[in-house]
Amino acid sequence: MGTSSTPAFCTELSTRNNLLAQKAGLHPSFTKTGTTIVGLIYEDGVVLGADTRSTAGTTVADKNCEKIHYIAPNVYCCGAGTAADTENVTGMISSQLELHRYATGKASRVNSAMTLLKSHLFKYQGYISAALVLGGVDCKGPQLFTIYPHGSTDSLPYCTMGSGSLNAMAVFEAGYKDGMTKEEGVELVARAIRAGVYNDLGSGSNIDVCVITANGVEMMRNHEYLQSKTYSRQFPKTIPPGTSKVLRERVITRDLPQEVAGGDRMMVD
Repeated sequence: MGTSSTPAFCTELSTRNNLLAQKAGLHPSFTKTGTTIVGLIYEDGVVLGADTRSTAGTTVADKNCEKIHYIAPNVYCCGAGTAADTENVTGMISSQLELHRYATGKASRVNSAMTLLKSHLFKYQGYISAALVLGGVDCKGPQLFTIYPHGSTDSLPYCTMGSGSLNAMAVFEAGYKDGMTKEEGVELVARAIRAGVYNDLGSGSNIDVCVITANGVEMMRNHEYLQSKTYSRQFPKTIPPGTSKVLRERVITRDLPQEVAGGDRMMVD
């Protein structure tokens, strides 16, 4: 009399199927973001920060790229992930909010930007590699959100994202407090980005900081240079006029067209 047995789970087949599914594009594979982006709320507004290194695999593609994107006059967004995805998604939402401002005559709400971003990302189920830190100030005061590539969101007083997020979060956990001043917030954000730059291979170069308040936005591009260049660019020497002797001079005069009353312009001989 024969006996039946349940076949055991084969790990090798599961690994093979996952590899085949990735090659066929059935589900996205893991990609390293190579970024440190942070944000915090202080007493008067929001401070956003980001490093400036852009990587292409193991190669540094850009040492001074800009990862803080404009969304609205009172809303900005830091992006981690694929550069094309973060730039195009934030640009698309920015244009939609601008049309909404034209139609309503009112300032954009931070919650509106968050809803548009998360709804768009959720439709693509992670295929758009954009991890975002959204911050701004509106009628409800300073607000800060994290938006993940699959469309989930969090509202927190301070947050970090990207491959250097754990290093930056350790700095925030140790140094954040309620009612921080602008100077304290900027210093803490810069220290958090430095932790990501010095401890994460995908993060590097300089520090960008953006301060958003009810009175406006202060963009601190290259707030700190962490990895200065080992050389200085030599520009060509400027030669002032009159240095060289004039040997010959020729002046050409031309007749200008004159206005004719009641008619078109005519060339006069």
